[in-house]
Amino acid sequence: MKISVQAEPFDYGTLSNAFAQGHTHVGAVVTFCGIVRDDELGGLSTMEIEHYPGMTEKAINAHSQIAKNRFSLAEVLVIHRYGSLKPGEMIMMVATAAPHRNDAFQGAEFLMDYLKSRAPFWKKEIVNGEPRWVDAKPEDEDALSRW
Repeated sequence: MKISVQAEPFDYGTLSNAFAQGHTHVGAVVTFCGIVRDDELGGLSTMEIEHYPGMTEKAINAHSQIAKNRFSLAEVLVIHRYGSLKPGEMIMMVATAAPHRNDAFQGAEFLMDYLKSRAPFWKKEIVNGEPRWVDAKPEDEDALSRW
């Protein structure tokens, strides 16, 4: 299991390929990459993401262990960036490996739903020069209820 909370960009293709290599005991690998989206049609200049080092990694690691056990995952990779990000930049990546595809997909979704709504990150958007904190959306909260 690898968890990384980092400011630096990551190479999604290289990481996806490396994650999928050498797994002879799994039948499925699922990867997902989240991208900073400009819902304001050109108004979003920056998303600023804050976190408490140590606490954030510990929380994501604990939730990843739950996912690993619950969905019989052979391997998990979670990368989440912090700092100042522009629209179109990669913000996070989740990869799961499991003997069967359903477990790999569900494990990835379980982790993504957590990262979107419960992981200890604070997000602030700068829209048309005005800062505003980002709250969880009702549909994000609904997604959590299925688990």
